[in-house]
Amino acid sequence: MSLTIKDYEKLQTILSESHIDAQMELVDGKIIIMGLSDYTSEVIIARLVFFLQSWVIPRALGYVTGSGAGFIIPDGNLRGPDVSFVSADRMCQSPRSFAQIIPDLMVEVKSASDRIKPIEEKILQFLELGTQVGILVDPDKLTVTVYRPDTAPVVLTNHDILTVPELLPGWELSISELWPPVFE
Repeated sequence: MSLTIKDYEKLQTILSESHIDAQMELVDGKIIIMGLSDYTSEVIIARLVFFLQSWVIPRALGYVTGSGAGFIIPDGNLRGPDVSFVSADRMCQSPRSFAQIIPDLMVEVKSASDRIKPIEEKILQFLELGTQVGILVDPDKLTVTVYRPDTAPVVLTNHDILTVPELLPGWELSISELWPPVFE
């Protein structure tokens, strides 16, 4: 049986009313239920959203979303990157539904239980559909891998600076700023 966006929304309501927190995606007619992210991954997601929002909002460049924002992609699947950016040129108003657009930038943060291969496949799918930049953050290796269409991935480490000049001219982020601080 192939499920639809309406089926997804019904399940989302049931889970919400049952006070069950879960992240879900609709892929090839199947609802994929994913557990919550580990705390470190969520801190990284929050930090990246903050750093991006701090650049995007004052310049009215578009929309930055964190975990849970769903995109209906052209094949009818519903996917949700951990972090995404859609330029104001492509979306002038945020919809009160799932966005029917491919984000310009999408980021996946590896959770403790994630495997790299499915994350890379998701990033590559978004790139094939029109995402300009895909990023994989790996807290285990303290690396950030940047994917762009038709180019080899670039691996960044703590001594590197992340830039996305094609979408966010002038924005820079030291990779070391992504990791959760250690308080003494």
